[in-house]
Amino acid sequence: MRFLILHVNSFRCTITEKGRSQVYEPYDDPVTQVENALIVLSSVERGDDASPEVVAARASAEIAKLATQLKVTTVVLHPFAHLFAELGPPETAIDVLTRTQQHLLAAGLQVLRTPFGWFNTLLIDAKGHPLSRVARIVTAE
Repeated sequence: MRFLILHVNSFRCTITEKGRSQVYEPYDDPVTQVENALIVLSSVERGDDASPEVVAARASAEIAKLATQLKVTTVVLHPFAHLFAELGPPETAIDVLTRTQQHLLAAGLQVLRTPFGWFNTLLIDAKGHPLSRVARIVTAE
């Protein structure tokens, strides 16, 4: 799994239309909006399906560590396959993101997850400090 974490003043995601994947998640509200949060643009990759629980646990540990450092209590997990080439199956992506969400909730964080399989508009007001943009790669190995 690869992800880019942005520390933001505000973030707004509005679903616009179904994406290219045949797999997509339903949603109740097309808008996800938060303030002072970590936005995790995440891509589940080929090979992550070998051990989705390990990948999710390692990803959530990295995210929670940064949240603690920055004293941030809100995290948004946002599927974002656009920067990465070796994508895993959509079902695996949903599984790993769901497990990551569960781990982060267990760590006491407020966690939102934007639905998989949709195009959307993003409004991002990112902070500008040394830890405001952090990239990570986690694997089961």
